[in-house]
Amino acid sequence: MNFRTLANVIVIGAQWGDEGKGKITDLLSKSADMVVRYQGGVNAGHTVVVNGQTFKLHLIPSGILYPDTECIIGSGTVIDPKMLLNELDQLELLQIPTQHLLISETAHVTMPYHRLIDQAAEQRRGNRKLGTTGRGIGPTYADKSERTGIRVLDLMHSESLPDQLRWTIAYKNVLLEKLYDLPPLDSEAVIDEYLGYADRLRPHVVDCSLKIYDAIQHRRNILFEGAQGTLLDLDHGTYPYVTSSNPVAGGACIGAGVGPTMIDRVIGVAKAYTTRVGEGPFPTELEGEVGTLLCERGSEFGTTTGRKRRCGWFDAVIGRYAVRINGMDCLAITKLDVLDTLPEIKVCVAYKVAGDHCEHFPSDSRQFTLCEPVYETIPGWQQSTEQCRSLDELPTAAQDYLKFLAELVEVPIAIVSLGASRDQTIIVEDPIHGPKRTLLYPNLKEG
Repeated sequence: MNFRTLANVIVIGAQWGDEGKGKITDLLSKSADMVVRYQGGVNAGHTVVVNGQTFKLHLIPSGILYPDTECIIGSGTVIDPKMLLNELDQLELLQIPTQHLLISETAHVTMPYHRLIDQAAEQRRGNRKLGTTGRGIGPTYADKSERTGIRVLDLMHSESLPDQLRWTIAYKNVLLEKLYDLPPLDSEAVIDEYLGYADRLRPHVVDCSLKIYDAIQHRRNILFEGAQGTLLDLDHGTYPYVTSSNPVAGGACIGAGVGPTMIDRVIGVAKAYTTRVGEGPFPTELEGEVGTLLCERGSEFGTTTGRKRRCGWFDAVIGRYAVRINGMDCLAITKLDVLDTLPEIKVCVAYKVAGDHCEHFPSDSRQFTLCEPVYETIPGWQQSTEQCRSLDELPTAAQDYLKFLAELVEVPIAIVSLGASRDQTIIVEDPIHGPKRTLLYPNLKEG
């Protein structure tokens, strides 16, 4: 293999998702030759603002907004063809080129019965609901594990797809009718619908792993983009209030089909505070005036569902956990400007559990539910940061806040975002072209 002087970078969410990965991926895509989405489905949403125009993407990687950047939807994702084609149509209406979008032939396909089962199962849970988006993501991944799933390459085989779908839909209709008291699906109508999707998607379908490997051999920059955040990871998140795949950095290798030795850097994205959508414990959650202020100033409503996000103070315990689980070597802090009006800001530095001091994230969700945050309070800056374009332009108190976060989570900060637009950003270090582990603050030890 040729030695590489450029970088293959994974961008991951360091909290419960919605950290602003779309903007950071969009920024880094300028230096990338290829962007690979490696997990999740249409339950994710990225909002990117370019020249005052807002783009809401669910399946298509953020790099699509650069005309020369190749974008791949990897095999670890699950694809809803109808939603994907809607996104393609919307981009083309806005004159955004889409010919560089490629789809892994081994990615699994979300079918109508997946959505129906997802919504019915969530309703059946009652007060034990998980807060799913109802988009069929969990059932699609369940079929993948059960080895009854439909893959993109199955869609491409029009001669065998009808028989495969007739058998599968007959099986799923038993569940819909007997368990959930829903009407059965018309298999012939579903077959016709999905054969139509196959014709439109066919020019985009590739061997994802081979395509990425070839790009690595030609020393091209590759950006691997996750969907949800670390704390929603199926194995390492706040189970059972998690997603159905692995958004952590290790999931990029599986979901894209590359070996771990091909990854050079991992950049985590975290808000300057914390948010969460759906159910599950949230130690720093705020109710009342400050929580409402964060929600309103941060426009904290889900890109996919429009649900109001729960807001709280920055949690350094889950920050350190995300660093450990992902092997992060730098961090992007987003929405610092949301804190501009606060006279003081709290940061959770540890938990108290049954009277014991705890600085590490507990794997038992029952114990996590009992965690009480231990806060340190630092002064706010009470002036606008939205026009700042360098660290020196930030108020001293804002610089101190960033320094405090970097020291707590034990990685340097490479990017600071101060708004939704591309230009509202401070680039401390380019994670693709910059030297690895250049420290933002000299008193943060490297090691």
